[in-house]
Amino acid sequence: MYHLTVKRQFHVTENGQKRPEAGAIRETEHCWIPMPDGTRLAARIWWPADRGSFPAILEYIPYRKRDMVRARDERNHPYFATHGYVCLRVDMRGSGDSEGHMPDMYSDDELADARYVIEWIAAQDWCNGHVGMFGTSWGGTACLQAAVDAPGPLKAVIANCATANRFDDDIHWMGGALLTDSLEWGTTLPAILAAPPDASTVGDGWLDLWKERLQDLAFPLDAWIRHRTRGKYWRHGSAMFRTERLSCPILSIGGWSDRYSNSVMGLVRARPDICWGIVGPWGHHYPDQGEPGPAIGFQDLALEWWNRWLGNGVGNPPNWPRLRIWKREFDPPGDRLAMRNGEWIETAGHEEAGTRTLFLCTDSLTNHPPTESGSLEIPNDLRHGECAGDTGYFGRLGGLPLEQSADDGRSLCFDSAPLEEDLDLIGHAELSFDIVRDLVEAQLVCRLCEVTPDDQSSLVVRQIRNLALDDTLDDLSPFSDGKPARYRVRLPSTAYRFVRGNRIRLALGTSYWPLAWPPSRPASVRILTRQARLILPSLVHKAGLSVPLPEARSLPARRSWKSESEGQLQREQPEPADHRIDSSWNQPRITFRFPEAGIAISLSTSAHYRTDTRDWSELTCTMDHVIEIFRKDGTARIGSSLFSRADHGGLEIQCTLSVHWNRTNIAEKVWRHAYLPPFSDIGRPEAKHPGNET
Repeated sequence: MYHLTVKRQFHVTENGQKRPEAGAIRETEHCWIPMPDGTRLAARIWWPADRGSFPAILEYIPYRKRDMVRARDERNHPYFATHGYVCLRVDMRGSGDSEGHMPDMYSDDELADARYVIEWIAAQDWCNGHVGMFGTSWGGTACLQAAVDAPGPLKAVIANCATANRFDDDIHWMGGALLTDSLEWGTTLPAILAAPPDASTVGDGWLDLWKERLQDLAFPLDAWIRHRTRGKYWRHGSAMFRTERLSCPILSIGGWSDRYSNSVMGLVRARPDICWGIVGPWGHHYPDQGEPGPAIGFQDLALEWWNRWLGNGVGNPPNWPRLRIWKREFDPPGDRLAMRNGEWIETAGHEEAGTRTLFLCTDSLTNHPPTESGSLEIPNDLRHGECAGDTGYFGRLGGLPLEQSADDGRSLCFDSAPLEEDLDLIGHAELSFDIVRDLVEAQLVCRLCEVTPDDQSSLVVRQIRNLALDDTLDDLSPFSDGKPARYRVRLPSTAYRFVRGNRIRLALGTSYWPLAWPPSRPASVRILTRQARLILPSLVHKAGLSVPLPEARSLPARRSWKSESEGQLQREQPEPADHRIDSSWNQPRITFRFPEAGIAISLSTSAHYRTDTRDWSELTCTMDHVIEIFRKDGTARIGSSLFSRADHGGLEIQCTLSVHWNRTNIAEKVWRHAYLPPFSDIGRPEAKHPGNET
């Protein structure tokens, strides 16, 4: 076991004894945690200055403790250590400085390793047997998975920006429609896993460990595309399908600008005995870095949580309301907002305050059912989606939805009359209607917007629905050309106040490119207005907070890093030329330098989409991601590029990974896969499709 320990400064008291200064901690830059099969996981540890036995806090992720999220780690772990907790940041098997191989997200080994690491921590003489776990995104989801039949030492978790339902509320699919976020993440993850261990921590065997990792490197995107329904593959690791087995207290945190926020209200509703929730206005971030704001003090909030469950008040639940959520109000749309309009509210999360039902008529939303039934065609416009922004997953600053009027003009819209009083939507808006379509493969895109008297249209919430699937997303829906089928579309949870004088707009489209991969050809999709309705629920709630949330801090007081950015997110959306549209975005390189550790890392990502509005099969998407790591012994460059295109109604992808060390190419991997048109293999939608790799 290799230790690099850094001690903070001491001062001498009047009686000559040495005492640590306020905030003093000890650090172990690297140590090994052995797994039962002999694989070793790498950990960085922060210790209270005093010796003794302490409660411990674990963060378990694949994002390279040595460099990639080092700055973020140093905002959180040292702060908890100064307050009496041993904090561990562990690289998952097959990532960072850890040994082993990662075949996919949430593999059986990954879940088993988490449980073993918790037991290992509790057994150390520096731990009092009480362990907490926290994380964001993948790390937050790992917390929820560990809380299912939790190991005895695991007393509580904090799951930030986590998903409890991997098919419905993750980055891969939305309502059974493939998200291009999945293509981006499928490009990025192999690059992260292909980055080298660090010789300064791992030792002389780092190069052999790196070569083994590159030899076995997997391409998980193939499995993500092949599994097209919410079957066994996606249920694995989804805590929402095992909520009765959650067995330790959970603090679930999310942001309305992030798709994963849908999990928060669901967890609190399913397990109000052990779950508390907070949803702010921000995107995919820890909430102390939350944008749009207001941000909150994550570290102080977490510290109160740990003190309740791990510290002196062990087992004493906090006197918090079950749900504290930011109720949004209208903001002038823009791709980046520093602060959101609205207010904090609190609620028990289950008691309904009533619902407002609006009925779909020819072109309006009314309070009364229509006297006559209509059949309304939804436009097929492949440009519908140009105002979408990001799904919110990647936390990019500059990816918020734009003003929606252009997309509204490409949709079938239903507008309410100007509201005579404010209307709250808290929970899941729900649509139900009969749909007639002429093809098995078809999409329905539902956007709920607020429209001002001067016709500014702002997105409130949206959902995409693959009409080939039934309401469970588990099975195929009945299909008969020209015959109606009943659908119920549940939009993601939200908290929003429509203000008096504005209108509610429901906009329906048949594609949402480039956010989601569209059907191979346009279908005729018609809405029957008979018994078509939009339900807007609200929960009993209280304005303001009885227990205030802490204010965000700037941590740590002294930073060990410097960051350099080559610019903000850049988007290009040119006008179509001869029916062809090229759009793109680019996140320029950002570099983090850690002079004391002698390392630096830079990352950049870009995407390009090409569309032919005359031919839905003429689509391409290109993703590029580059990681550069600068160390005293050399420089690594990992480039990952993915090209995807429609192919006779199916999908072809090719991903090329190129790995260099000191400008010498040491590995090149190419994955090629082809997929049949969606659901042409009816009855076996999860069947493996042709593919190969070199």
